[in-house]
Amino acid sequence: MLTSLLIANRGEIACRIIRTARRLGIRTVAVYSDADASALHVRSADEAVHIGPSPVRESYLRGDRIIAAALATGAEAIHPGYGFLSENADFAQAVIDAGLVWVGPDPASITAMGLKDAAKALMAEAGVPVTPGYMGDNQKVGHLAGEAARIGYPVLIKAVAGGGGKGMRLVGEPADFADALASCQREAASSFGNAHVLIEKYVQRPRHIEVQIFGDKHGNIVHLFERDCSLQRRHQKVIEEAPAPGMDARTREALCAAAVRAGQAVDYVGAGTIEFIADASEGLRADRIWFMEMNTRLQVEHPVTEAITGEDLVEWQLRVASGEPLPKCQGELGISGWAMEARLYAEDPARGFLPSVGRLDAFDLGDAVRVDTGVAQGASISPFYDPMIAKLIAHGETRDAARTALAGALDRSVVWPLRTNAGFLVKALTHGDFAAGAVDTGLIARAGDALMPAAWPGDAALASAAAGIGGAGALAGFRLNGARRRTGRVLVDGQLVEAAIGAGGPTITAAPLARTLMTEHGRTWQVTPWRAASGGAAAAGDGAILAPMPGRIIAVAVARGDRVTKGQKLVTLEAMKMEHGLTAPFDGTVEDMPHAQGAQVQEGALLVRIVAEAAE
Repeated sequence: MLTSLLIANRGEIACRIIRTARRLGIRTVAVYSDADASALHVRSADEAVHIGPSPVRESYLRGDRIIAAALATGAEAIHPGYGFLSENADFAQAVIDAGLVWVGPDPASITAMGLKDAAKALMAEAGVPVTPGYMGDNQKVGHLAGEAARIGYPVLIKAVAGGGGKGMRLVGEPADFADALASCQREAASSFGNAHVLIEKYVQRPRHIEVQIFGDKHGNIVHLFERDCSLQRRHQKVIEEAPAPGMDARTREALCAAAVRAGQAVDYVGAGTIEFIADASEGLRADRIWFMEMNTRLQVEHPVTEAITGEDLVEWQLRVASGEPLPKCQGELGISGWAMEARLYAEDPARGFLPSVGRLDAFDLGDAVRVDTGVAQGASISPFYDPMIAKLIAHGETRDAARTALAGALDRSVVWPLRTNAGFLVKALTHGDFAAGAVDTGLIARAGDALMPAAWPGDAALASAAAGIGGAGALAGFRLNGARRRTGRVLVDGQLVEAAIGAGGPTITAAPLARTLMTEHGRTWQVTPWRAASGGAAAAGDGAILAPMPGRIIAVAVARGDRVTKGQKLVTLEAMKMEHGLTAPFDGTVEDMPHAQGAQVQEGALLVRIVAEAAE
């Protein structure tokens, strides 16, 4: 077994790996950027090394600094986690060339499966069914548009080096193809350094089902059954579960056998995921499930597989990297119960899911379900990295038991003052179609506003409730949407104290530095004494388009003096590794545009000012 391990990652996955390594008696080394100097993964490891400034390209993507840190600290191996350098074959080879153990597949396997077009060709040769599409080298706009027409709309444009929903565009009409292609190629080049794309038939009512496989250095490959990741928003996974609802034994056997053949085709070693797309319009059938891609790393959603199998997949990774055979053979693996995972993000559904950055003054997810997180109360969510706060994983005897347990944990979650998607997740888990197992990748888009939590209560809405909070802190006669029991917490000197809030409201004795927080349906807010609103705020609808978060302007579609119409795209801001298009709030003329393309702006910066057209 390995004796020391450097984790080339951050956040919850770094903390997750450290937990298993510590249980196995392995010394751990963390790496960190400026922004992560006091992060939980840094404090959890036995040793930590600073590797650069906050931007990922200057720290967590600096493979040379990571290898140097491993050598300087005497680490025996490097675990890449997921994201960042986890599927970078050149980095994997550099680790091996430095005399270190790479906790992952052979670089040749990463290369073989890293480009979606080449991987599909390889899978077809191995007898794994693949989705119809175009995977050629001709990347001219006209040729790609012709291939899309041949395949038949709707189609997906996908970056061949992409992943995580990035570098992907759904195109429904030929007229939209060129713009979608340009946007996809730009994002692909920025995120992966490769603008090459493929065209793929878009399956109506699709299900996203993936199979966890594992191989060792002795030629053994097994599967650990399937996960369903169909509940997605804009190609990003929202809730994952295992096993897949509606999966019968015969279809599971065929699907998992195909996944094992895929692994065998590249002599796979370590943890990997074979992703499939299923046409579920007539239920799950083996002849209507096709290979999409392979992820040559541990997945974000691996805990649901751990829950139903009782296995620790990180331990499996470390044992395989140490040269040991797989801990179990196929016949020793089975499914027990049901598991679901939700990704809790610091983002505001009411503002188009824009990230919410800042300090976590209050943070409590309880202990009713498994929580994988890389933050603690008092930590900050940085604009430099993905805004995921935690993963919550529930396990029960049945799907409904896991679903209700997860919804309950999210309902009681406390995160303040940052906004989160917890209320949205609760709505999704309790939606009728999802509860019935009738899920596909389009469910969230179809449900629309039905999944949006009610508006966050503001000062005006809570004025009467807060009027009783004073020196004694009595919250008298509190009402909001009925008289159901709520959870209230007082934040005193950084500690949360819980209080039950019924129809009559509690009486909470104030203390120095005390704040009263209310929690309902996964949303937390502070109740403060009423006070008149101060002046000076910009009036709603004044035509000022402000940056919703720190970012870089990557595209400017208008200029001063241009006439624009309501909904017209004005500028595109790149922030939190995603593109955000900002549009005109009404018809008018561009009066001011203080920043040019390429400018880095702070949250609240004026990007465009529109003057409304005068009424005739």
